[in-house]
Amino acid sequence: MTVLDGLVEVTSDEELNEIVGGAPTAAVVDKVRTALQDVHRQWLAASPFCLIATADAEGNCDVSPKGDPAGFTLVLDDTTIAIPDRPGNRRLDGFRNVLSNPHVGLVYLVPGRGDTLRINGRARLVRDAPFFDEMVVKGHRPRLALVVEIDQVFFHCAKAFMRSKLWRPETWDPDALPSRARIVQCVERPDDPIEVLEKHYGPEYAKGLY
Repeated sequence: MTVLDGLVEVTSDEELNEIVGGAPTAAVVDKVRTALQDVHRQWLAASPFCLIATADAEGNCDVSPKGDPAGFTLVLDDTTIAIPDRPGNRRLDGFRNVLSNPHVGLVYLVPGRGDTLRINGRARLVRDAPFFDEMVVKGHRPRLALVVEIDQVFFHCAKAFMRSKLWRPETWDPDALPSRARIVQCVERPDDPIEVLEKHYGPEYAKGLY
C-alpha cells in the first residue's frame, strides 16, 4: 500500500470538462490578446512582483519570483517586454531552462489586488542592450535581462486570492513559521551558529538587494 494507491486519474480533455462543468465561456476565451493594450501596460507599470515559469528541454519545470520597484518590467513595444535580473543565489534555474526551451509563463501581482495579469510567450536571455540604462535601480545596472515576446496576455480573476485571503492582514501569522535564519540553518548551513545567521538575515541582509 502506498499513498498513490486508489487514485482516480483524469486522462482526457472530455473527462476534465465534464468534471468541472463544461468548457470555458466565450467571454473567458475571448479575453486573451496577442499584444499589450493600455490596461495591460497600466498593470505592468503598477506591479512590483511577478512569477516566471519555465521548463527545460525535458519538461522539468521551475518557477522563479522577480521583484523590484513597481514598473520594473520594461515595455519595449506592444508585443515585447524585458525583465531585469538582480543579485540572487546564482542558481539561475529559470535562465538555464530558457537556454534550451524559450517558452515562459508570467503572472504579475499588484499588492492588494486579487486579479492578476498573465503573459505567455517566448523568452531570450540578453546580456546587454541600450534599454538596460532604463533598468538602473539605486545606481545598479542589471547584468542580464529576460526579453519576452508575447504570445498571449490576459487577466485572471480574483477567486484564488479571495479564497486564500492573501491580502487580509488579520489572517497573517508569519511568526508561526521558523525565521529565515532558522530555515537556512536547517537546510543549508547546519554548522553555522544561529546567532550568526540571525545577524546575517537581519537589517544587513537588505544591503545586498542590488
